[in-house]
Amino acid sequence: MLCPNFSFVNFKLSGFHDLGEWRPFLFIPYFLMFLLSTSSNSILIYLTITQKALHSPMCIMIGLMAVVDLSLPIFFVPNMLLSFLLNWNEISLAGCLIQMFCLLYVGTFQSTLLVWMALDRFFAICRPLYYHKYMQMPNFLKYIIVPVIRNIILIVAIVSSAGKLSFCASNVIDHCFCEHMAVVQLACGDISVNNLIGLVATFLIPTGDFIFITLSYLYILGSVLKSGKSHLKAINTCITHIIVMTFTLTFALIAFLSYRVKNNFSSSARVFLSTMYLLFPSCFNPIIYGVRTKEIREQFLKFMKHVNVIPKCINNEA
Repeated sequence: MLCPNFSFVNFKLSGFHDLGEWRPFLFIPYFLMFLLSTSSNSILIYLTITQKALHSPMCIMIGLMAVVDLSLPIFFVPNMLLSFLLNWNEISLAGCLIQMFCLLYVGTFQSTLLVWMALDRFFAICRPLYYHKYMQMPNFLKYIIVPVIRNIILIVAIVSSAGKLSFCASNVIDHCFCEHMAVVQLACGDISVNNLIGLVATFLIPTGDFIFITLSYLYILGSVLKSGKSHLKAINTCITHIIVMTFTLTFALIAFLSYRVKNNFSSSARVFLSTMYLLFPSCFNPIIYGVRTKEIREQFLKFMKHVNVIPKCINNEA
């Protein structure tokens, strides 16, 4: 397609537009999810920082996960809520690219954190004598530098290649935030390179991390069964990580591939899946880790009693 001698510098986000007059009612569920994510992750971050009992490597990584889970929705949910209520849909090209970079970078860091947690479980169960040696920060950084560099290179490639396109076909993004393929499809030039980079990033980062984590947990499970040791707590942690990442990866892959493969997905279904792979972990990670991690659960109960949310008489009766 020949491109006119202009390119749009402002876009309109029109996610869920086919719901018509029912669209404003989406404010309620998304606001409640945003409130749950913000409050639960803020409490988890506060506990991790203030309670010395939670300064172990695993609890620190759970705290970092809470920082990521708190940040992700902030990049797009407030703007989306304003769009639902007040129909404020405009975003500049620069703002769109910045939002795309933030969502992709923080989202991939979330996946990388699960890799770090898998390494923690591996050393704790399979190499317990070397756990403190390898989990010291200088040594631990050696294991995570490669995925961090991988993430940065791929995300910069995605955003920079999208920024070089001419957006002259339309300025209406069929989404609630600047998702890569939703934006790229508005370009009037060749987008095959963008499509390829997006696919490579999808399968090298979340899919690659998921395969690594699954294989490491299978090795851990085999090691536990072979040795006959009881590591139910650690195994439960591994299973939790697999469940969370499976749901997130499923939502993400369906959303990504729906742009590239012929399907019967409606526009609203695609947008819903895209919002869920960002919001689902942010809402449920702190609950899952808080309930299933004994140390965090104990500190949380102490915190609630301190602020008089849980009556002290309950503790006395126990």
